[in-house]
This record gives sequence, C-alpha cells and structure tokens, in this order.
Amino acid sequence: MEESERPAYTEAHAAAYPSEYLAGIALYNAGEFHAAHDAWEERWRDDCGPREKLFLQALIQSAVIFHHIEIGRRGAARRMYSMAKEKFARLGAERFMSLDVRDYLSQLDRALRWLEEAADPREVEPPEFTPPRIALLSDVMEYD
Repeated sequence: MEESERPAYTEAHAAAYPSEYLAGIALYNAGEFHAAHDAWEERWRDDCGPREKLFLQALIQSAVIFHHIEIGRRGAARRMYSMAKEKFARLGAERFMSLDVRDYLSQLDRALRWLEEAADPREVEPPEFTPPRIALLSDVMEYD
C-alpha cells in the first residue's frame, strides 16, 4: 500500500487522541486548511498541556500557510511558515502525538522551498506543489 493510500490514523489513535486533533488531520489532508485550523484551534483553546498546546499551534500555523497561499497572501504565508518552524523547533520532539515531526517538516520544506527562496514572495507565482500529507505513525504515544 502506497503512503497516500494508507489511512491517516487508526482506531487505536482514535481511542487515544482528542477528536479535534484527528478531525484536523482529516481536513488538512483533504485540502481544507482553514477548517483544519479551526478543528485544531478548538482543541488548542481547551485545557491541554503546554507541549500539546505548542504542537497544535505549530500545526495550526502550518495549515494557515496553505490557506494564505490559496488566497494570494504569499508574504503572510512565508511569515507563518517561519513561525510554524520555530514552534516545532521549540517543541524539540522528533515525534509527538504519533506524528513524525521530522518527516512532516521535511515535506513542508520541500513544498515551500520556493516561498523561502523568493526575494519577495508577493511577486512570485506559486509553482505546482503538494502540501504534506499527515499520516500518523502506528504507535500511540503519551503526551501532556
């Protein structure tokens, strides 16, 4: 089974993780970036631990990057990209809530290299690119 055919998460994930987290993943993978932001933000506003809050904020910002690109706000997308990377770096985890953070960031970097390299992203027409697909690792992890 190819990576794109593999389910984004399993029943074990559904039993272990907040529904808003998983809903955000499904929406993000469907290209519904604003709706993914809303789902993750709903959990982020809830009573979650500080590391989960930081992780969710990084995911929210990564979804907002693609929303900004969709509506033609490439300068805002580049700023959000920088903020998301900073949050993931502060998290300091290679894996969190079964997401391979390192792999996700690598996919994000490949998809958005053009955005980083542009002298002024507002003057660059986005090339054809594919946003990262989120597929959780099989193991369920403890989180705060």
